[in-house]
Amino acid sequence: MLWLSEVLLEGHEIESFKELAEVISEKGKSGEMFFRMDVKPPFVDTPEDWEEQLESAFTSTR
Repeated sequence: MLWLSEVLLEGHEIESFKELAEVISEKGKSGEMFFRMDVKPPFVDTPEDWEEQLESAFTSTR
């Protein structure tokens, strides 16, 4: 299971919500089956609908 908090802890190079969405998309392509959003991304460009956008990024590759 992929946890958003783990992605953020491991991805020190991620500097924006857009970059985070790209990483989440890649994780989905690599075969991760489940994604849990346990924290809100700390970026200034994080949109109000961040959960929907990250879920879409994760599942759009299937």
